[in-house]
Amino acid sequence: MMAVTAGSGCKEGGSKSSSIAMDNGKYVRYTPEQVEALERLYHDCPKPSSMRRQQLIRECPILSNIEPKQIKVWFQNRRCREKQRKEASRLQAVNRKLSAMNKLLMEENDRLQKQVSQLVYENTYFRQQTQNAPLATTDTSCESVVTSGQHHLTPQHPPRDASPAGLLSIAEETLAEFLSKATGTAVEWVQMPGMKPGPDSIGIVAISHGCTGVAARACGLVGLEPTRVAEILKDRPSWFRDCRAVDVINMLSTGNGGTIELLYMQLYAPTTLAPARDFWLLRYTSVLEDGSLVVCERSLNNTQNGPSMPPVQNFVRAEMLSSGYLIRPCEGGGSIIHVVDHIDLEPWSVPEVLRPLYKSSTLLAQKTTTAALRHLRQISQEVSQPNATGWGRRPAALRALSQKLSKGFNEAVNGFTDEGWTMLESDGIDDVTLLVNSSPSKMMGMNLPYANGFPSASNSVLCAKASMLLQNVPPAILLRFLREHRSEWADSNIDAYSAAAIKAVPCSLPVPRAGSFGGQVILPLAYTIEHEEFMEVIKLENMGHYQDDMIMPVDIFLLQLCSGVDENAVGTCAELIFAPIDASFSDDAPILPSGFRIIPLDSGVDAPSPNRTLDLASALEVGHTGNRTSGDNAGNSGNRKSVMTIAFQFAFEMHLQESVAAMARQYVRSIIASVQRVALALSPSGFGSNVGLRPPPGTPEAQTLARWICQSYRCYLGVELLKNEGSESILKSLWHHSDAVLCCSLKALPVFTFANQAGLDMLETTLVALQDITLEKIFDDNGRKTLCSEFPQIMQQGFMCLQGGICMSSMGRPISYERAVAWKVLNEEESAHCICFMFINWSFV
Repeated sequence: MMAVTAGSGCKEGGSKSSSIAMDNGKYVRYTPEQVEALERLYHDCPKPSSMRRQQLIRECPILSNIEPKQIKVWFQNRRCREKQRKEASRLQAVNRKLSAMNKLLMEENDRLQKQVSQLVYENTYFRQQTQNAPLATTDTSCESVVTSGQHHLTPQHPPRDASPAGLLSIAEETLAEFLSKATGTAVEWVQMPGMKPGPDSIGIVAISHGCTGVAARACGLVGLEPTRVAEILKDRPSWFRDCRAVDVINMLSTGNGGTIELLYMQLYAPTTLAPARDFWLLRYTSVLEDGSLVVCERSLNNTQNGPSMPPVQNFVRAEMLSSGYLIRPCEGGGSIIHVVDHIDLEPWSVPEVLRPLYKSSTLLAQKTTTAALRHLRQISQEVSQPNATGWGRRPAALRALSQKLSKGFNEAVNGFTDEGWTMLESDGIDDVTLLVNSSPSKMMGMNLPYANGFPSASNSVLCAKASMLLQNVPPAILLRFLREHRSEWADSNIDAYSAAAIKAVPCSLPVPRAGSFGGQVILPLAYTIEHEEFMEVIKLENMGHYQDDMIMPVDIFLLQLCSGVDENAVGTCAELIFAPIDASFSDDAPILPSGFRIIPLDSGVDAPSPNRTLDLASALEVGHTGNRTSGDNAGNSGNRKSVMTIAFQFAFEMHLQESVAAMARQYVRSIIASVQRVALALSPSGFGSNVGLRPPPGTPEAQTLARWICQSYRCYLGVELLKNEGSESILKSLWHHSDAVLCCSLKALPVFTFANQAGLDMLETTLVALQDITLEKIFDDNGRKTLCSEFPQIMQQGFMCLQGGICMSSMGRPISYERAVAWKVLNEEESAHCICFMFINWSFV
């Protein structure tokens, strides 16, 4: 046992767990039994209350000679030591990561130097060839050809067959080609836009330039051993969301300790407008002389006399060029991994407008290459932090749920016949495709529950899906709007029907209606993958549901997966996938996903300006025809295109198929119309000049209106509306102002044209629906009379202060406010543009 001096601080090299210090300067020694009792309590409760410490002394006789204050000091020192230990561990991990990143950067620098030397050599060679061209024009000898083409001539591949020796020859050739891409100069790599290496980055990411097909490469550090890394990456469906299945057709061992596998792989199509892809592959796993583990793959399509796989219906056979993973053990634990993906997706087989998706190395890097590193990092975090997170779920369980949602959505989008999907006849308009699945495997996969001892009545699933082209709408902004303003596009009755069909409670078939009532509550599950994806539970409160000719209020819970909401990411696919769940959120809850997927078709364009905010950018044209952003964004928006895919699934009873099909078709069409309306509002240019829409004269841009509002407030009231304007844009400061700021038009019947976030919350509306609310609608009779009598004063004096009172939200809820200020907003010509109101310290009554 040891003794320490008094004090509650934790000093460098301070006391061990077997001793504690007293405030009076005496030395106190602890027995191992006493330390064990204190450690047990510390693990259960690191910061016990005074009452809990006294209870510990009463329950443990061996601590009876210790005063509560001394126990308090022991816990303070114990927490401090734990904090120091965690910080030291964190710094060691950062140091290991920086060392590994430094090693990667040195290797990349060596590769670039080799590439420069190669280019210089080739430049010199071609210059000499050009100078000697007149002398060599008639030289057609074999020796001359070999000599002049020694740098880039590829020898003719000898015939390959399905024998072990033939497969090993293909495997060794694949290995050499892969290593030349992973660490050599076989492909010209350029740094991927927006991806900068650093201790907090996913790794060093590069994309190909000027090679066959599309290729991407990533190098990074993961906290897993090489064998575990290889095991995870070979299980492609577990981490690659677009992978439907990988079947091992044959496997054999090689004399050098390696393994050769023949694989058949299928990938989902990302939209309804293109067929799915499949691959016939050889995979070679081996260990290099330096101990590195290699897993490399390539297609067997073009091998002569080699093993073959016949074409499969509904799939286009794509080609994988030499790709794979180089995994090296890292000093201090973990692995350094090089990932190379090089494929040819046969772009000729899709409509021309979609071909950029199949020719984009950036999209390949984001959806496949970096996805592998993110998944490995997620697994590593789950191993080190296995504790439960949101709703008592462990990270691995939440990850499995997210994969279940994504897979269900992909199945709905693709509708493969081998899964039981059959297409219904069109109603003459081919904008929405309907499919029905009544196969037992589909219903068992849904795992529908029992109600009152009887099986669920729903015995079939209908899917309504469609794709649409969007222009000049950043996918991240549109997806965030769909997530945060569900009432703008969803129908509460159909939400209630879908939830009831899954939970097997009595329900009736709804008719799509515009709008909904009730509130949306987002309950985060604290689950994220490198801030790229998160899950949450959406609670739709008091949603309207028709039953027996009556509207019954119900609460609906949706499990929701959201990804691609970062505006600064280049070419990112954005997804919002959700499924109704039971309030218990049990592990065996049925999952029937629906949702949206938005994929940019111009992945090479610059990312949107980070200064844009969702709602201000979405509605500050303040006119009925659409919006325009500030000038800095208008120039960058260009003519961006993206494709949105929509898929909604409904469980139903077979005898109701015709009615459910009509409802689903009408509902998806209403969603398409809503999305088009929202996209028009979010578009920086209102879809350009293609639809002939123009903003009304005098309509300001977002930044301009915000500046007019603040300048006019300063002019009439003599004080600043915003504090610390210079720290961020006026637009952003006004948007986040704590008081409700609303603007209304100068018309005979004034309508609201703009509101900041607090204003939208107060009125319980969105910027898209704001222009349907008149000024008089939010005031009661007394408020209207006061406003009418004082309105001339606003126009003459420029401002007016209103006493506290009561107003109404768009949902009819009373709102109290302490006071309000109204002032005239002047434009650049000093003429009145609108009237601005600010409601101070408002709250719902």
